[in-house]
Amino acid sequence: MKTIERPDAAPVPELYIPEAEVPTKGARIWALLRISFGWVFLWAFLDKMFALGFATGRNPETGSIDFFGDAAWINGASPTEGFLAFGTKGPFAEFFQGLAGSAWVDWVYMLSMVAIGLALILGIGVRLAAIGGIIWMGLFYVAGAIWPENNPFLDDHIVYAIALAGLAYIGAGRTWGLGRWWESTALVKKLPILK
Repeated sequence: MKTIERPDAAPVPELYIPEAEVPTKGARIWALLRISFGWVFLWAFLDKMFALGFATGRNPETGSIDFFGDAAWINGASPTEGFLAFGTKGPFAEFFQGLAGSAWVDWVYMLSMVAIGLALILGIGVRLAAIGGIIWMGLFYVAGAIWPENNPFLDDHIVYAIALAGLAYIGAGRTWGLGRWWESTALVKKLPILK
């Protein structure tokens, strides 16, 4: 601690706390939200990859689950075709329906779901992961929720995007995550967008 000299008053100690060390109010709540969002994205990947019976692999008529069955991406099924072909609505539905079954769309979706999910859970690259999540929430909103059924304009995708923006803003990877270590690496110091 160093002392600040002022001629008209007694010396006052200067308190220095590095920015990364300042505790964020509600840090544990933000960390819990970050990990929860991470699981949402990671689960989307796992369920589509292996047809685990939640959004993928369940027979809607009987309720039976075909684990690791024909609906799994590892067995050649498209993880995006069902939603894009049948779940889209609104003014952009035709555009999104035209993307149904495209291999590049499947790869972008699956790789981004696993990357966003792992980054949020681990607390590394939270800023980029949150930006990616916001982009997906915007796409989901435009593809299938515009205009929402139960509200004039607001639905869960917009609320998720706002919460993800908060995660990006406050650096939520520092609590219960590897964010402090990640931010101290040479790569992140050189490219701060990777925080």
